[in-house]
Amino acid sequence: MTPKLLREITPLTQSDCFTMFYRVKSEFNFPLHYHEEFELNFIDNAKGIKRVVGDHIDEIDDLELVLIGPNLQHGWFNHKCKSKEFTEITIQFHRDLFDEKFLQRNQMNLIRTMFEKSLRGILFSKETIKTLKPRLLNLTKKHGFDSVLELISILHDLSSSRNMKTLSDLSFKNAETITYNSRRVEKIMQYLNVNFDRNLTLAEAAGIVSMSEVAFSRFFKARTGKTFIDTLNEIRLGNASRMLIDSTHGINEIAFKCGFNNISNFNRIFKKKKDCTPKEFRQEYNAEGVRSFI
Repeated sequence: MTPKLLREITPLTQSDCFTMFYRVKSEFNFPLHYHEEFELNFIDNAKGIKRVVGDHIDEIDDLELVLIGPNLQHGWFNHKCKSKEFTEITIQFHRDLFDEKFLQRNQMNLIRTMFEKSLRGILFSKETIKTLKPRLLNLTKKHGFDSVLELISILHDLSSSRNMKTLSDLSFKNAETITYNSRRVEKIMQYLNVNFDRNLTLAEAAGIVSMSEVAFSRFFKARTGKTFIDTLNEIRLGNASRMLIDSTHGINEIAFKCGFNNISNFNRIFKKKKDCTPKEFRQEYNAEGVRSFI
């Protein structure tokens, strides 16, 4: 029987806007999983816990606040944590808590952008966490309409916070859609996601949207925040990460299938982005306690 990733059926009902859990724990024992709902997860005093979000693996500090988008696999695992007691607050809310038309309004721009980034997982800065920690704790005591207003206010403050970090690579999960508010950028992204295994050039990409290389390079960086080459490499790395997890192909084969014509270059770019080699990533992701199946 082919193994499948655990799909969690959350306790959030269609009659509620969100559900919230406050737990004092001594270990994490829930397997790697995904669900339809957004999840905001706060952890205090659990330094050394291992976090897995999409194809991103890291060891957390003493404070943690992450927003997980729909259907993105994630999990937290004991790893090197020596704390005997830590706090976790988990908030899960429906995808349609905000109507799609409502999200398109100008005043909702920051929240809409944050939700799009959450499809890859967002880690918030320690400064942001310290600021919002009292409100998250207080939210556990609120009920009814006041609790909904406070959650929306917290989400707004998170969306305007500084130094948020996206976690998983662009192409690791294709089930959801990220928009860029630009037909030309979306056309390029679609092209890259289909042709990432080829030797793509800046000139070829610029030609697709009828722009000069210089103009396209500036335009693309302004709209996406990344250079064309960095974006292409991230798409390639996302596909490589997926193959390292879900296939038994050799690392050399995966590198060439994902558009890296030089194995040394693949290893260098992979380690720079993920702080581990492709071999170490595969071993880490499939380690006992991380990879769980039903």
